[in-house]
Amino acid sequence: MAKFLGVDTGGTFTDFILFDDTSRSIHIHKVLSTPDAPERAILRGIDDLARVDAELDSSDLTVIHGSTVATNAVLEGKGVRTAYITNRGLADVLSIGRQAREELYNLTPIKKPPLIERELCVEVNSRLSAQGEHLQQLDEQDLSALTEQLEALAPEAVAINLLFSFFDDSEELKVENAIAGMAANKIFISRSSDVLPEYKEFERGMTTALNAKVGPLMQGYLQRLESELGARGEKNVALSIMQSSSGTTSALQAGRYPVNLLLSGPAGGLKGAQYVAGASGDEQLLSFDMGGTSTDVSIIDREIGFTTGAKIGGYPVAVPMVDMHTIGAGGGSIARVDAGGLLLVGPESAGASPGPACYGKGGRWPTVTDANVVLGRLLPQAFLGGDMQLDKAAAVEAVNTVTTALGLSTEQAARGIIDVVNDHMVRALRVMSVERGEDPKDFILVSFGGAGGLHVCALAEELEMSQALVPVNAGVLSALGMLAAEASRERSRTINKSLEDCESASIDKIFEELLAHAVEELGAVADSIRTILTVDVRYQGQSNALNLPWQGLQAIEQAFHRKHKDSYGHDLDIDIELVNLRVRVIETRQAFELPAWQPWEELKITQTTLPGSERPVPVINRAGLQVGQKVDGPALITEVSATTWLAKGWSALVDDKGSLRLSVSR
Repeated sequence: MAKFLGVDTGGTFTDFILFDDTSRSIHIHKVLSTPDAPERAILRGIDDLARVDAELDSSDLTVIHGSTVATNAVLEGKGVRTAYITNRGLADVLSIGRQAREELYNLTPIKKPPLIERELCVEVNSRLSAQGEHLQQLDEQDLSALTEQLEALAPEAVAINLLFSFFDDSEELKVENAIAGMAANKIFISRSSDVLPEYKEFERGMTTALNAKVGPLMQGYLQRLESELGARGEKNVALSIMQSSSGTTSALQAGRYPVNLLLSGPAGGLKGAQYVAGASGDEQLLSFDMGGTSTDVSIIDREIGFTTGAKIGGYPVAVPMVDMHTIGAGGGSIARVDAGGLLLVGPESAGASPGPACYGKGGRWPTVTDANVVLGRLLPQAFLGGDMQLDKAAAVEAVNTVTTALGLSTEQAARGIIDVVNDHMVRALRVMSVERGEDPKDFILVSFGGAGGLHVCALAEELEMSQALVPVNAGVLSALGMLAAEASRERSRTINKSLEDCESASIDKIFEELLAHAVEELGAVADSIRTILTVDVRYQGQSNALNLPWQGLQAIEQAFHRKHKDSYGHDLDIDIELVNLRVRVIETRQAFELPAWQPWEELKITQTTLPGSERPVPVINRAGLQVGQKVDGPALITEVSATTWLAKGWSALVDDKGSLRLSVSR
């Protein structure tokens, strides 16, 4: 008997969804996160689920986990002491960075502290030309001097980034081997020709350095988690980790390449949105995932989009990640009034501790969640299925801290908080749609996350969208996405060659090497693997490239001209360069299957009075709704993991997967 457990650790809650492969049944659960030791919340949640599912302790269990350990370490600057090894004269590359400014018109910007302190940046006498020729090579004396420097510096991790090592990694390997043999206490080693063998010295160095800086923390966390999971009983427990590219990987690989996990949880949400919406027949999605701390926004046009130009905490991370825009707007976002009397919401969050004031854990400042409680859209007795009672009086008291400065009543201030956070999310949704030339009206708005359903109608109206989808178990959709994800691995290499200088045989050879490496890391059976080959192409002289499916040298030129014209409105009659070769290998397996919707509770309709409502508003338990049943707004539709506020003028139809299909009814 096999069971699969998706676990998403968020800033406020840790979400669980347990799938029984035999009965095809699902159990969901949420517990407050424990940021100081995330594994505590995971183990507590598993213990809670074991009391609901008596067979859990005796079943084979596969845990697929979206982790925030690496992300939080980067955002909070809590990585380990790391040394950076580079060529002579290039020790300041990470500090200098690019000349592009975060604030274009700020003449006195505050300089961000360097990721790695200058005294920990070590130079070596090695040089490779841009054509891959060895101009200066390391000898035993150089390597001995290097190890002596490192012993004096005593780092816990080392990042190695030598010029043009994507052409020839032999010099980086010399450095790695020397460091590996220098001490009894093993140092975590991150090598650029392994982590990101691509051009752009600054981005490659920063990605390699981030991988090193959070590597020991991630490895330690995964080892603790595996140990604790293994100590729970005699059953076989396997642990997989969600990557930023929306595929899973082994705990071993995750610990080795933690830089690939920086969007681990959000990637699970996007995969879940694609999977559930696809099951309902929708392929063009504008999605927003509103959790306790932030909102993640993305657009899916049949396939999840990827980017290699993401930034985390202001640092460039050039490994493949799902393409999304994140803002500090969540249920726990704190509202305040500035010196000019302007109401602000976020990006500061109350997090899991103390959390919003209504959680009764010591929070005093008003949050978006408190505002929803004041407006009656979150029912204190129905939160988390009644497992966690909210304190409405505390929410009112918190919101009242801003009423005097605003000159408003409690309800008016609460509405103001909701309006401001909605405006933040609308702007984020426009960044991913309108600013990319896409009309939101051509897409369906998919809302998920614990707080998303409370805001979906308002956001759709602002974007002039007439349809929205609130998936079943929307509050734990990121955890569901981890169950639906397949194992994958990505590999790339820069070649930087003019198209006319490329030979099919040499390109095929590089693709074969990348595939062999990726398949070995994936550890899957050969006949269960699907491969995707792509290339980054640009006109000579351009800085940025377009990614295209590999079709062979003959076809790629015309394909690039067409893609460039579609993207920018024109094409050019100049030479073309192949910049990077990329492979993605995916283990094809029987995917998680979302069960057909069956109500498991008796339908209960009660009434509640909301501030500003002319008449009582119905409160409906989602677990009692039948397929095809229609609900007209205004109404509150409650479930264990989330609440949906169906505004006046909207209706909701239950589809055969249990998703609520929202549409304008007026």
